[in-house]
Amino acid sequence: MSAPLFWVESVPSAGSEVLVSGPEGRHAVTVVRVRAGEMIRIGDGHGSVAECEVVEVLGKDRLRAKVRTFTYTDRPRPSVTVVQALPKAERSELAVDLATQAGADRIVPWQAARCVSRWAGKSDKGVRKWEQAAEAAAKQARRAWVPEVTALAGTTDVRARCAAVVAAGGVVAVLHEEATTGFATLPLAHATEIVLVVGPEGGIDETELADLTALGARAVLLGPEVLRTATAAAVALGAIGALTSRWPR
Repeated sequence: MSAPLFWVESVPSAGSEVLVSGPEGRHAVTVVRVRAGEMIRIGDGHGSVAECEVVEVLGKDRLRAKVRTFTYTDRPRPSVTVVQALPKAERSELAVDLATQAGADRIVPWQAARCVSRWAGKSDKGVRKWEQAAEAAAKQARRAWVPEVTALAGTTDVRARCAAVVAAGGVVAVLHEEATTGFATLPLAHATEIVLVVGPEGGIDETELADLTALGARAVLLGPEVLRTATAAAVALGAIGALTSRWPR
């Protein structure tokens, strides 16, 4: 099993010492029960990760470690943005968790027409919850990068984002259970960027679908099963990993 990962503000170079404290230190000491002599990883969520040996555990929320190796990992290419319509409350953070584990680079919360959940007047709180879910999932998945969670987007914002990606040579895929074209037909291999648009529980509104496809997005069928909105992006990201150079060969 790989060493557990904990977040720090800045990852020092090999040979340096680092103090892991605060919530991450408490998690390491009291939850994971890390002890002196064990190996851990530390990361900044922006590509830098170090393998460290724990030198000393200090109380219940701090530990001191020696950096043995330092690595920097670029983001995988092509980058993948998930435009996620707001799921119902009980599945909201689950959608972010699964997309993060599967490798999303950016997650855009979308107030789609058919969303049951509404963030009006509380979007900052909703975004922060998604950021926390992304940070926790990235740590569990041992990711070097924590995906960016953007501000809440309306359909006008989503249209603008998708139009810009298509104009730059990217691919926008609208996951739609009634589509007649399969996901594997998308020209992903040479795409500069990929955007996955995932609708809410009630499906994407027909007007929204028409607007996006008019801009160059493609409505595609991900598979024979109808997936929940919380799981669709993760399944699509797995397919993208296999169909592009994002995953090692």
